[in-house]
Amino acid sequence: MLKLDIIFKRIFGNENNEDVISAFLSDLLEIPRDSIKAVYINNVELTPEYFEQKFSRLDLKLNVDDRIVNIEMQVNREIDFNERTLYYWAKMYGDELKTGEEYGQLKQTICINIINFNQFDCKDYHSHFKVMENTRHEVLTNKFAIHFFELKKIKYARKNKRMEDWLNLINAETEGDLMDIQNSTEIPEVKKAIVMLRELNADEKIRQEAFYREKRIHDEATALNGARREGIEIGRAEGKAEGIAEGMAKGKAEGIAEGIAEGKAEGIAEGINEMIVKMRKMGMSEEQINKIINVE
Repeated sequence: MLKLDIIFKRIFGNENNEDVISAFLSDLLEIPRDSIKAVYINNVELTPEYFEQKFSRLDLKLNVDDRIVNIEMQVNREIDFNERTLYYWAKMYGDELKTGEEYGQLKQTICINIINFNQFDCKDYHSHFKVMENTRHEVLTNKFAIHFFELKKIKYARKNKRMEDWLNLINAETEGDLMDIQNSTEIPEVKKAIVMLRELNADEKIRQEAFYREKRIHDEATALNGARREGIEIGRAEGKAEGIAEGMAKGKAEGIAEGIAEGKAEGIAEGINEMIVKMRKMGMSEEQINKIINVE
């Protein structure tokens, strides 16, 4: 499964596969293939610690001619993902400027995020962000670019077949999926990547690594969902407790108000009765008493 980070990195993180990487970048970024003269990969090694990481993501940095390209594969949703990719972009962009160099020497920096979840409220699987003026839409600089490719939205897409062939390849989970892509694509490098993927799947050691890695990813998803459910339960319990407290406070306040009202009423009634007794002792008739207190 190419969606698995260690498999993706063995194909797209291997400098021997420069033709596949160049075709992949050309079709995803919609730039001319002949504009990519050379690809240099900075972090190709898969260390033992990499396989042990539970909460991890693929992070592949490439030097493509005068461009810096970061490819990130993210399977599980992550909080503040937009802010994190912006931070990554800014760090890569700034780190390229050496002491004494002019700002004009800064390279075009591109972040490619391939994500297995829906990040934006739209039907498009490809979102391309630039820096531009708000009303004129004038681009400030062409050195900024962040792309998102949402794999969950690709299945029924019919927008850009070359782009979709690559994304469907990443999304493929069965041999039947690979056969469908192989029979329909016109991109030789996609077919080559399918051959390499099958060879990796046939390697027992790599299959074991992939199994172990996939288990780690499932553990991550389970842990995140468990924490989310626990947070919801805590929120419900706190909300219920606050509701009870508010109800008791409201009931107490209403009780006090009713008590005051009843006390006033009882006090008035007692005062009237005492007046009637005194007037009777004074020898007044009932007719006279009723006229005085307006009681008929």
